Amino acid sequence: MNILITGASGGIGKAAAERFLALGHKVHGIDILPAVISHPDYAHHIADIRDAKALPEIEDVGVLFSNAGTQNSEDDIGNNLQGAINVTEKYIKNNSALRSVLFNASASAVTGQEFPVYAAAKSGLLGYMKNVAIRVAPLGATCNAICLGGVHTPLNDPVTADPESWKKIMDVTPMKKWMTADEVADWVVFLTLTNRSMSGQNLLIDNGEHDLNPTFVWPEE
Repeated sequence: MNILITGASGGIGKAAAERFLALGHKVHGIDILPAVISHPDYAHHIADIRDAKALPEIEDVGVLFSNAGTQNSEDDIGNNLQGAINVTEKYIKNNSALRSVLFNASASAVTGQEFPVYAAAKSGLLGYMKNVAIRVAPLGATCNAICLGGVHTPLNDPVTADPESWKKIMDVTPMKKWMTADEVADWVVFLTLTNRSMSGQNLLIDNGEHDLNPTFVWPEE
């Protein structure tokens, strides 16, 4: 099956791509950065998802994992919302091979915490996810979103590498842990390949932070 992953050059995107490759699938990665994966079944495309016209032609996408995004950047709306819309609209159109679409949203889309524009972009992504789920349902395809809490990726180094911030986070995290990118990949594979009946849903996966003790820790600027 052709798997398409945006933001495939690091963190969650890289982990998910490697997992699908291990399962024998053909993986296409889109990123503004060069490839970090070398595999005969991996094809890398350098493109900015904010520019719909720059997206490559990829036929018969079976699974789309819309993962690329930024956090507290100058264009969180363009990267996290409009970029996801650009990618999704291009690869679901007239695509009878489509099996699943999965969006990487954020726990902030549920809690409203973190950065204002980032939270707004990710919240918008959940509304868009439901719209896509309605439209792809006649194809027998699913569309869902994952709203992740803390994940060990370079994007979160400002808090994970700072002992004081990390202690504050663990003090208010019920399960006293964060996810790894490999654990996220487990969810991605389950929701896109194993799941055949759940659609239009948002899964909050955050080690109990929201329902058991909601808070947000980030270094003071």
